Amino acid sequence: MSDYEYLLSNINSLNGIGNKTSKLFKKKNINTIFDLLWSRPEGFIDRSKITKLNQLQIGKIQTVIVNVKKYNFPRKRNLPNRVFCDDETGSLDCVFFNSYEGYIKKILPIGSLVTISGKIGFYKNKYQITNPTHISSDKNAVKKIHSKYNLTDGLTEKKYNKIITDVLKKVPDLNEWHEKNICKIFDNISWKESVLELHKPQNIKKDGKFLRRLIFDEIFATLLINSKVRYNINKSKKKEKNFNEKVCIDNVINKIGFKLTNDQVKAINEINKDLKSNKKMFRLLQGDVGSGKTIVSLVTSLNVINSGYQVSFMAPTEILAKQHYTLAKKIFENDINIQLLTGKTEYKIKRTIIEDLKNNKIQILIGTHSLFQEKIIYNNLGLVIIDEQHKFGVRQRKNLSDKGGKSCDVLVMSATPIPRTMVMTVFGDMDVSIIKEKPKNRKDIKTYSKVENNIKDVINFVKKEVGKDNQVFWVCPLIEESKKVDHQSSIERYKHLKKFFNSNVGLLHGSLSNDEKNEILNNFLNKKIKILVSTTIIEVGIDFPNANLIIIENANKFGLSQLHQLRGRVGRGNKESACILIFKSTLSENAKKRIKILKNTNDGFEISEEDMKLRGYGDLLGFKQSGIPNFRLADPVLNEDLFLIAEKEIKRIKFEDENFSKYMKLLKLYDRADILSDLV
Repeated sequence: MSDYEYLLSNINSLNGIGNKTSKLFKKKNINTIFDLLWSRPEGFIDRSKITKLNQLQIGKIQTVIVNVKKYNFPRKRNLPNRVFCDDETGSLDCVFFNSYEGYIKKILPIGSLVTISGKIGFYKNKYQITNPTHISSDKNAVKKIHSKYNLTDGLTEKKYNKIITDVLKKVPDLNEWHEKNICKIFDNISWKESVLELHKPQNIKKDGKFLRRLIFDEIFATLLINSKVRYNINKSKKKEKNFNEKVCIDNVINKIGFKLTNDQVKAINEINKDLKSNKKMFRLLQGDVGSGKTIVSLVTSLNVINSGYQVSFMAPTEILAKQHYTLAKKIFENDINIQLLTGKTEYKIKRTIIEDLKNNKIQILIGTHSLFQEKIIYNNLGLVIIDEQHKFGVRQRKNLSDKGGKSCDVLVMSATPIPRTMVMTVFGDMDVSIIKEKPKNRKDIKTYSKVENNIKDVINFVKKEVGKDNQVFWVCPLIEESKKVDHQSSIERYKHLKKFFNSNVGLLHGSLSNDEKNEILNNFLNKKIKILVSTTIIEVGIDFPNANLIIIENANKFGLSQLHQLRGRVGRGNKESACILIFKSTLSENAKKRIKILKNTNDGFEISEEDMKLRGYGDLLGFKQSGIPNFRLADPVLNEDLFLIAEKEIKRIKFEDENFSKYMKLLKLYDRADILSDLV
């Protein structure tokens, strides 16, 4: 067995790991020996110091040397067995649940002097250690410092440490895969040395060269895999699309009645170039709230249609799909056949759409998840557009793009401005177009903050807005009151506002059925209700032009990016708009920073960068999900310098070996391609 094969061996190939223990490790996402080595200790336990019984501290892990004095084996079921022990300063009970008398007598014989280590408890005015696993007549056998790992129920510290200790003795010395200039950055420490240093108790809180080396390896492998996926995509040739882009863009501009921004034009040109090439497009269109991504996607759709292909446009919610459909119908009028397909589409209409789609009578099909059902067959699909792409699984968008075969280009859109290091990680297999500039008719939203004690002032302000025939979003974090978490619930706020506004108030939350949600949103869109009390489910880019005020309660409990997305629900018409953040008088420093940043800027990219600094990469607006690599060691904020070094190194390698054949073993070792490769 080669060194790499050993590292990639299943965890149950190790001594002492059967099916039961193997399942416990897999719960922790540890499937191979390499995964085990890659799990960093979270602390250490010091069992080296001997404590006298009169100096014990409840709740702490401590080591004692005691005399075994007496047994108490109750004959009643469910009662624990006890062993009374003492030293010259006091007494201690060793308590055993589910342990046999014979076993206890063997490890703790009467009259013996033993060393015991465990967590100190206190019961009926007496110290005790429950189910101690560290017991020895050799006082030096227990007295040591060892690493502490994140365990799961059923996996004991003693068993985990024995397994990791055995594995660390067999860590292979792999051939170096980095060039000398890269190794020099980390003082030439090898991969093996770095792994051994990672697991030493004295290094738990250290950020030495060993850790930076391992972090770099993780980043390097991830970006390498992204480049490999991109290489495979580019290797797949497609039929070039032919169209006159000037005619298309002029037609759309005449219909929408305003000029496109420079960023929109640039994005259209980048997409057009991909469409006309013989390489399959895989592009992310990234833009802030209200930056006009949908117009860009519709212009490029027209180009694809003029090339003789069909377009599939998928949105995460029915109301957003309807919004895109309405805009597309307005722009293209009756020039092309556009249809809407959602889970609510009547069977008769759906059957007609399926037939017309097969026969190439439909040019654009807009809808939700329904678009990638097996029965939906396209005659000549040339472009897949996916809005709010991080709401969809990666395999879902692959299923959709596969319907068009090799000639199908893919454009995914995100209203979440993503920091560059995250783009490199999550979308490294894609090209990226960015729209920062907002249309001139968009007005900045004024943001205010209010302490919750002044809620009456906010309600009076809402009364004025409703009196002017304006509409209001009122966002709360929870659905119902919670005794544990002191947040204002949407239901309680809804009841409170009904006292002032009667039937002008609606309530929207995640527990409602899709039909109920759509009915409430349509009532709000048609101005049948003036105030919509909601949880955060309104954050996706739905257009309510008449809504010019959003109130967000417990604003300090939301991330910056989420607050910015919520704020973007207003200011979509031609009225002056505002956002009021309501918070408690006692705020953490982080919460104060978030509110200050939001009040000072409407720039989503700046906000997103700050959000990642404050909250971390994995938690940024729901990106913690399947399909996105979760780093074990690396952090795109703290390790930005290593990302840039890795990016530069990969660009250099590509000139020498575009297929990365030299690094195939490394790619297998750090394999992140199980999901990303599905995109090919």
